[in-house]
Amino acid sequence: MMIKMKKEIKRKYQTTVFTFWIFTSFSMASGTILKTDDIRIRDPFIYADIQSKTYYMYAQAANRKGSGFTGVEVYASKDLKHWDKPHPVLILPEDAGIQAVWAPEVHEYEGNFYLFVTLTYEEKLKEKKPVNKKSWPEMHIRGTHIFYADNPLGPFKPFKETSHTPEGWMALDGTLYVEDGLPYMVFCHEWVQTIDGSIDYIRLSEDLSETIGKPSLMFRASGAPGAIQSTTNGKVTDGCFLYRSTISNRLFIIWSTFIPGNGYCVLLSHSESGKINGPRKEQKIIFSQNGGHGMIFRTFEDSLMLALHQPNTNGKERLHLFYLTDNGKDLVVSGEAEL
Repeated sequence: MMIKMKKEIKRKYQTTVFTFWIFTSFSMASGTILKTDDIRIRDPFIYADIQSKTYYMYAQAANRKGSGFTGVEVYASKDLKHWDKPHPVLILPEDAGIQAVWAPEVHEYEGNFYLFVTLTYEEKLKEKKPVNKKSWPEMHIRGTHIFYADNPLGPFKPFKETSHTPEGWMALDGTLYVEDGLPYMVFCHEWVQTIDGSIDYIRLSEDLSETIGKPSLMFRASGAPGAIQSTTNGKVTDGCFLYRSTISNRLFIIWSTFIPGNGYCVLLSHSESGKINGPRKEQKIIFSQNGGHGMIFRTFEDSLMLALHQPNTNGKERLHLFYLTDNGKDLVVSGEAEL
């Protein structure tokens, strides 16, 4: 089964791009300033644009009541405390059968900008659930798509109708990682389909328009300290992000899951070889205060930051930033930034 945006996507994008400019013109003209606590956001991703000294925070439009469209929008800030009113960077066709938009993130690569975003469709996979429980979630078509633009404000356009994650996989939270000049997408394989969720990676083409070869397994959720080991209980992987130490060149990965006694949390691991193919060592919890889906960025003052949403409670999620200390061997959460 193809994971795709259906029904004449190219023609419809002509309409949605036009709509984008209407939305953008209105939003930019409004000049409304929002405080961080005013913004409900899950899966926050911040792109720090050095050239303009502007922080761009990307969010699924459904985070905000009354957004009026399905897709992704961006907030802009100079200080991470005050934000311009959001405007859309991706408006998806209304009749594309999209049920949910998750985890948008934007990366600059080779002079262009790429939006990675997970789309869940109303249509379901034609396979049985792995566990015969009424409470087990429905298995919808889900995958990470990559869109492109020439600036961080979009509008972002699709490379193709299908997702970049493998056909038939319930996949999510794809992120960009570049090693030795080669681009990769690291993503999560959904526990709903596999019971024991995993984090995998796959090569991307030079322009990120397609994948090369087959995905490779990094690790499974059951490898986390304290994880449930039952073969019929779901084990979550989400929010993966890679960071290479500027001190030791050690390659770290953060990701999120649920662990009994710790709830929703952020874990840290590193590659023993310093390469994407691992092996990975020392899975450990670095944040366990009902928050997660983290990413790492540097401020314009050169502070290393962990961004995540907290609490992990529907409707109450907000951006929280924590200072990170990179000592070459570890990443240590060393205090929360005042927003």
